[in-house]
Amino acid sequence: MADSFELNLGSLRSQMSITLHTHHAAIRWFGRRPQADDEGNKRPIIGMPRFISIMDQIKAAAAQNDPYADFWLIKMEERLARARQEIAALQSQVNEVLKQIPPAITVEDNVNIQPLRLPLFIGCQLGYIGIYLLTEFDTVARGILLIHHTGLIGRREMEQWLDRGAHEVRSVLGLAQQYRHAGVTRDDMAANNARARDAIEKFGVLPQEILEGTLRSNYAPALPQLRGGSGTAADHNDGADDSGLEQSIGVEVEGVSNGA
Repeated sequence: MADSFELNLGSLRSQMSITLHTHHAAIRWFGRRPQADDEGNKRPIIGMPRFISIMDQIKAAAAQNDPYADFWLIKMEERLARARQEIAALQSQVNEVLKQIPPAITVEDNVNIQPLRLPLFIGCQLGYIGIYLLTEFDTVARGILLIHHTGLIGRREMEQWLDRGAHEVRSVLGLAQQYRHAGVTRDDMAANNARARDAIEKFGVLPQEILEGTLRSNYAPALPQLRGGSGTAADHNDGADDSGLEQSIGVEVEGVSNGA
């Protein structure tokens, strides 16, 4: 009886926004336009909105059984994790320096009197993790500026630490910028048809675990063959399209080009 009862529920929605306090984090949000210097042209770097869009595209392609998209989900998840670890290590260094302030002096967190507030529209978990990285960099940048302002580190060290944190964010954005849509499915790869051969020529040979779907990102959507041929994914996983957690990743996947 319960199975025949139909629910007419809409989609869940939540209003979200991000608040940034430092110029260093804000410019990472907006990205970098092409620049020219004495050594030649600097390539542009995408901003966070474009990064989120790319993550959404990769997830959508993975949902269509594109093994190259699955590879990129793994690649981006691993790079985001490493970047957040580096930012956390930098934050620990800042915290250690702050301990040098005498106990008689109280120093509160520095915040911007007119911060940058921006709305968020994200459809992919890795997009959220990218936002977490940016806010963590914003927090550590505030700390670095504070310990410089209070005379605990010099300008050169301040600039080195800020660049170290900014480098992690830039690297994540730069990696995402290299993604190209392969336009193939695992069925194409198994058949070794023209689309598959063209994808291999452009993007390289994928590890067998990815082709088989046994190695996937924590945030990969359910594969089409797991959704049931007649009906929806609810037959297998209660319609939880975001529940594709077939295998955690903790290894680097090598042997595939960036597809730039």
